Amino acid sequence: MRKKLTLALLLLLCMPAFLRADEGMWMVGSLSDRLVRTMQDSGLRLEAGDIYNVDSTSLSGAIVSMNFIGTGSMISPDGLLITNHHVAYADVFSLSSADYNYLEDGFWARSREEEIRIPGKTVQYLLRITDVTDEVEALKADLQAQGIKAGMRKLSHLVEKKYEEQTGCKASLSSMWAGSKYYLSLYKEYDDVRLVAAPPVCIAAFGGDIDNWEWPQHKGDFALYRVYDSDGKPVTPSGWLTINASPIAPGDFTLILGYPGRTDRYSSSAKVDYLSTLSLPICNRVRADQMAIIKKWMDRDEAVRLLYADKYFTLSNIQENQEGEVQCVERFGVKDHKLSEEKRMHRGRKGRRMRELNASLDSLYFALREPERNRIWYRETLVRGSGLCLVATRLKNSHKPLDMEKEYAVLDMRVEKELFAYNVQKYYENVDSTMWGPYQKELFAAHTDRGCTAWDALVESLWTDGYMTREAPIYLFLTDRSIQDFNKPVQEVCGDHNVAELNAEYTRETYRYRERSKVEQYPDANSTMRLTYGKVGSFVRDGEALPWQTYTDGILAKEDNSTYDFHLHQGWHEMLASLPEPLPVNFITDNDITGGNSGSPVLNCRGELIGLAFDGNKESLASDVQWVEGYTKCICVNMSYVLWILKEYAGMDYLFPEMDIREW
Repeated sequence: MRKKLTLALLLLLCMPAFLRADEGMWMVGSLSDRLVRTMQDSGLRLEAGDIYNVDSTSLSGAIVSMNFIGTGSMISPDGLLITNHHVAYADVFSLSSADYNYLEDGFWARSREEEIRIPGKTVQYLLRITDVTDEVEALKADLQAQGIKAGMRKLSHLVEKKYEEQTGCKASLSSMWAGSKYYLSLYKEYDDVRLVAAPPVCIAAFGGDIDNWEWPQHKGDFALYRVYDSDGKPVTPSGWLTINASPIAPGDFTLILGYPGRTDRYSSSAKVDYLSTLSLPICNRVRADQMAIIKKWMDRDEAVRLLYADKYFTLSNIQENQEGEVQCVERFGVKDHKLSEEKRMHRGRKGRRMRELNASLDSLYFALREPERNRIWYRETLVRGSGLCLVATRLKNSHKPLDMEKEYAVLDMRVEKELFAYNVQKYYENVDSTMWGPYQKELFAAHTDRGCTAWDALVESLWTDGYMTREAPIYLFLTDRSIQDFNKPVQEVCGDHNVAELNAEYTRETYRYRERSKVEQYPDANSTMRLTYGKVGSFVRDGEALPWQTYTDGILAKEDNSTYDFHLHQGWHEMLASLPEPLPVNFITDNDITGGNSGSPVLNCRGELIGLAFDGNKESLASDVQWVEGYTKCICVNMSYVLWILKEYAGMDYLFPEMDIREW
């Protein structure tokens, strides 16, 4: 790293009774001596102050949040930023058209004048993290004395407003361990962010959904932006990363910093059971069917592909992740693991409250299954099931006329009609009839005879190819019930109990138990900057040792131009085929990551950039609720591959002088 931007990383092990060497998303501002020593014993050659130091240049100054949905790294003193292509996907999609399809053809700015500003895009540079627990607790007590409910939203508003007025920076209050601790993060935010480079999807997302969450993979998943200040000049960050493109090897130390979004590792066995046996299976089934409909039309018509690419990309990433989570929760016995820990926490006088909490959560989640089942089916079919569902919601809630031409410009009515027909049938088949609205009941009765429903006729009676109005049958059907109607039975089951508050108390009790047990622990991810460490290395699947690294010849071996996911542009194929020897593409480590870490820098023992985290293996998908030793892996794109694409394929030689590149 330039400007002596050395680095340090720390992580440790966690979870009572099962401390594991590579588990943990550790807070950068709370690095214990024990964590530092563990990191150094594992190979780290840096000190703690190299990673986070408010008084001098440190690694955290080179790491940015991408609107808190992904992570980026500064790689030059001229504001050049690198992240994943899939983090940039929505931006590339928004810039694409039939004439300039940057998703399919790639985008390469040949000069700074060709960089394209992304409206609404912001990046956040972390300046400082402060423990404000005492201050927040005092504020809570004061509010409660005044009879004011001191919820997290209220607390955040008051604390963030105070610090933003004092500092002029963006402030964000975070609750750790469900209010056991509170931390305030201060950020410098920039809103002039311009796209510099994005490879075509046949490079960035080679293998597509088929290879997603799989290993081995062969993706060039990267994109470049440049950040500008309010004067239109490139930002000079407080630090930027040195790129080391020399060969890596199994056992090499790896360090990742980033902004992991959400985990729920302090969840109870009852909650894990609810998610894995009810909530997620319904969502996964519906979304898989909806994806199949969209994909069928995307494969038939390139105009539809361009129109629905971003929606399909988002839908597929969530669906595949959650489907894998359900499978892994069962495979790795996560519920049993939670039950075992709960039994330990039940012991003794101090375990009484945990025993009561477990009994309450078990009872409540069981009673909630039926009303929740109805609510989930309604939400997945008639609320978010298609573009027309969203139009109906906006039309219902809008106090002024909608621009229907704009609303329908992003829809293909062939796709929407098939989605609508699917959603209507699944709603009727799976939501209890007592929950249907009066118009929905009348419609169903009119098209049902002796238990047989004429689904096609029912849909045709509602359908219109024209713009939706408040008088249209399709609008009346979609708005005949609201989410409040489905919330009411849930609230009636809960009575005086609040499942969210019980879950929060469970987290606090677990935190206190581990603290008494002298277990060094990290809070659930919540889009604050975290550290994770590990080593390069693969794992065994079905008795077969998988490779730790993939190469460009694997791309050619997988090439199949009859399928979208494995097609290659002719020029790209020729470049790969002409290589004198294969180049490394992706590698795998055992760093502990989750959503939000996408684009996070993968660093070596000296804090030099060797790769970008972009995915996990399917065996890691229980990690939102439990880290699984030996199977929770991180898939990374090799920086040597990124540089080769930029130089040889894209011809962006002009970028190289501003980057600090070693050993390439």
